[in-house]
Amino acid sequence: MLENYLPILIFLGIAALVGLVLMGLGFLFGRGEKDAEKLSAYECGFEPFEDTRMKFDVRYYLVAILFIIFDLEIAFLFPWAVSLDLVGGFGLVAMGIFLAVLVVGFIYEWKKGALEWD
Repeated sequence: MLENYLPILIFLGIAALVGLVLMGLGFLFGRGEKDAEKLSAYECGFEPFEDTRMKFDVRYYLVAILFIIFDLEIAFLFPWAVSLDLVGGFGLVAMGIFLAVLVVGFIYEWKKGALEWD
């Protein structure tokens, strides 16, 4: 049973080795000169307006939830649509329940005003 995982472990080992070698080469051959301009915060070419640890408005989180709702819906609809003839009626009911849950989330977003861009 463990021999089935051997190719994955070899792949992870090679990936870790390549990553470490590339980082080592960067430290070995890279210039370590860091000036104040290089280490300063970058904000579209302007000086930073405020502290970077400011609080975000709740609307950003609501938009993120809205994106996740539609992203998940599309990500699960494509394989379902391709295999609809195989899953039959049970798959149709399961997808109906899934879409109903997503519609509840969409209605929540709508009621919270996340779709209003004032």
